[in-house]
Amino acid sequence: MSFNTKSSALLRCWGSRFWRTRRQQLCPLEGPFWSCFGGARPRPILDMSYSRHFLDFQGSSIPSSMKKLVVTKLSSNFREAVALRQDAPVPLPGDGDLLVRNRFIGINASDINYSAGRYDTSVKPPFDVGFEGIGDVVALGLSASAKYTVGQAVAYMTPGSFAEYTVVPAKQAVLLPSVKPQFLTLMVSGTTAYISLKELGELSEGKKVLVTAASGGTGQFAVQLSKKAKCHVIATCSSDEKAGFLKSIGCDHPINYKSENVGAVLKRDYPEGMDVVYESVGGKMFDLAVNSLATKGRLIVIGFISGYQNPTGLQPVKAEMLPAKLLTKSASIQGFFLNHYLSEYKMAMEHLLTMYEGGELVCKVDLGDMSPEGKFTGLESVFRAVDYMYMGKNIGKIVVELPNSVNSKL
Repeated sequence: MSFNTKSSALLRCWGSRFWRTRRQQLCPLEGPFWSCFGGARPRPILDMSYSRHFLDFQGSSIPSSMKKLVVTKLSSNFREAVALRQDAPVPLPGDGDLLVRNRFIGINASDINYSAGRYDTSVKPPFDVGFEGIGDVVALGLSASAKYTVGQAVAYMTPGSFAEYTVVPAKQAVLLPSVKPQFLTLMVSGTTAYISLKELGELSEGKKVLVTAASGGTGQFAVQLSKKAKCHVIATCSSDEKAGFLKSIGCDHPINYKSENVGAVLKRDYPEGMDVVYESVGGKMFDLAVNSLATKGRLIVIGFISGYQNPTGLQPVKAEMLPAKLLTKSASIQGFFLNHYLSEYKMAMEHLLTMYEGGELVCKVDLGDMSPEGKFTGLESVFRAVDYMYMGKNIGKIVVELPNSVNSKL
């Protein structure tokens, strides 16, 4: 037998033993072993170094089970809809996938829409929840290893981030220089502001831009990007502390709606109206935004958080006069949903990362240090973080830190 033939036989034997071992570690349930891989037989493993792909890059074995949040009941009440599972199986990456150990996960207002089943009515519980995360690559498929390796820091926007480990398609991951929560602010919040204003805002020097909920996760970027375009930026917020933050990132005129009448202030100081409104509140704030539009003004709807906790997901608006109001001003309203603009996503992320790393962009993170029970740490604190957001307490993007369990050999 030739050397090459012997080598091939040894490798095939090693691969067979390797997969039997993985079966015992990762697929203890009854049923065919290959069901763990969706019924498809994996590619033969011929790379001896591949065994390290199933070890944590700092030497700790990847556990067979993990904690994760799961939607068990469709409801706009996040605490009723979602349960913490303590012993969910750690998923295996496919050929083109990464297994990411999450270090930080992002909280979004739309997490409630997702748990209520509003985005896809065909999906029934139980299903995973959470849109974005950042962490370390701890395992990967053979094709994915052409670009990635264990130990690298990546961020991603993929359903199922509210878990200790998440499988991420390699083509959807964003390679990062380090694991920092500031990078996570860009994944959904930053790109939403960047793409919507670029595609729909038609910003130019001197334009007046109104940003509602401006001190939140996406509002902070709408303010900064509008200023980069040399616009005059007005922003609504709910406290003097938030107003101070908005001034620090360049806002020309923050308005605390708890102490000022926003409509009266806009009418007095900007009688010709707003050229662009970046609106995410809905209800009465939406009505106010419509009334504040200038001739040929544009209202961009990126959300309506004031209604998300309602059974319908909406707050009532005064729609009966809307056609007449738009007609008499040649104004327009357009919605923006990030999933419809994914062709622009990579370009937006690259630009935002360059701006942040160059010191041109503030990525404000709220880890809950000022919340009544302290910092948001661990999946258990996701519930508190969602409550904190809907109480309007956050300044910047709400982020939950997951403790680094690499040394615990779970």
